[in-house]
Order: sequence, then structure tokens, then C-alpha cells
Amino acid sequence: MTRQAADLDAWLAGPLGGMVIAQERDIVAEALECAFGLHCLQVGRWGDGDLFLSHARTRRAALVADRPSPGAGLVSEPAALALQSDSVDVMLLPHTLEFTPEPHEVLREAARVLAGEGELVVLGFEPLGAWSLRHAFTRGGCPPGLLRMIPAARLADWLKLVGFEVGPPGRYLYALPAASLAATRARGVLERAGRRAWPRLSGAYLLRARKRVHSMTPVRLRKRLRTAVIGGLAEPAARRVS
Repeated sequence: MTRQAADLDAWLAGPLGGMVIAQERDIVAEALECAFGLHCLQVGRWGDGDLFLSHARTRRAALVADRPSPGAGLVSEPAALALQSDSVDVMLLPHTLEFTPEPHEVLREAARVLAGEGELVVLGFEPLGAWSLRHAFTRGGCPPGLLRMIPAARLADWLKLVGFEVGPPGRYLYALPAASLAATRARGVLERAGRRAWPRLSGAYLLRARKRVHSMTPVRLRKRLRTAVIGGLAEPAARRVS
């Protein structure tokens, strides 16, 4: 295990990481309730290997990590997945885009690997509010090793470019990133107040997207339909040449 991975695991096991994990476990479980199929893949390790996959409704679920890790069923780079195209029904990216140097390539791989109408669930930190400030002023980052924070609106645009229909973000993490709040009732009060008073200033979000399937119209039929109607009037049949 690399030093960066060890630092991240330690952070996730600590009070701040625990605040994040506790909320994400519930929000991901809710998102996966209606995501069915044969295969569910989590690309990128985030906490325990079965933290999210235990809630999958598919027949099979597996973790794909970029290095040998506890619970990983496959070792592969997120930007170059060793998987067949159109072979996965549900994919989860838990902050994976924020730790990889090639987030656009990861999204292209997700679009390639997911089957038509497949579900993509993405977790991300919002670069607004107190959590982004904590990250900016923490040596090594908060969480450690984070390369970037991607706004939910920008990520939605990226997903649309690679062929996804994107739903509205589910926002969470409104409590201040203070270890002293992790195990107190004040955290719950701040979460509820934030959702009501400043919903756009969440510390993190969940985006759900569905891979679009484009229906194809045969060229002959499309040409016939285009020439059959002119100005809203039916075109007369071709005249016989005597």
C-alpha cells in the first residue's frame, strides 16, 4: 500500500472521514434501490470494499481497484478498464474522478463498459462552502491526495457529452468539517438546517445518470419520410412517363 493510500484510509477511519462515510452509505443505498441487472461494479476503492456494494440489487457486485486491495475483485486502471464493452448494468464511482489524473477518460470508459440504459452513480465533493476551504488550507488535502473538486453542474455537462441522461444532484454534507462535531447532535441539526437554508452550499453530492440508447432509422426510410411531405402537404406520386 502506498503512503497516499494509507493516509486516505486513516482519514476515512477518523472523525471527518466517518462523517462523510456515514452519509454516503445511506445516500448510495437509496440510489441503488432501483438499479437492477446482472452486474454492478464499483470503480475505485473508498472505505471498506463492501461499504456500498452490500446495497447493490444486482445479481453480482464487485470492486475494481487500481492496485491490489482488500475486497477487490479486479485490479485495473479506471481510465482503461479490462472489461468488455456493454457488459455492466450499474457502475459506482465514489470520488474516483477526483483522485485520477484523467477524469474524462474514466467517464469515457464508463460509457463504453455500461450497457444501454445502464446506471451510473457518481459521488463528488462540491467546490463550495466549508469543506472546500478545509481542503484548501489542509496540508496534503482533505481528504488526503484529492486532486480536484468538480462542481456538480460541470460534471453533468461532461456526462451529457459522453452520452448520458443526468438527473438532479442529491446534495449532502452540510455540517462544518470539524472533528468535534462528528459524534454530536449538532451535526444532525446543521445537516437539516443546511438542506433548508442553503441547499446549493453542500459539501458533496451524488449524481445519477443513465446511458442513452439511440434508436436508428434506416437511411431509405428516412429519405422516404423526408421527401413524402413538403410544406405539410403530401407529395403526389411520381407521374408515369408515357
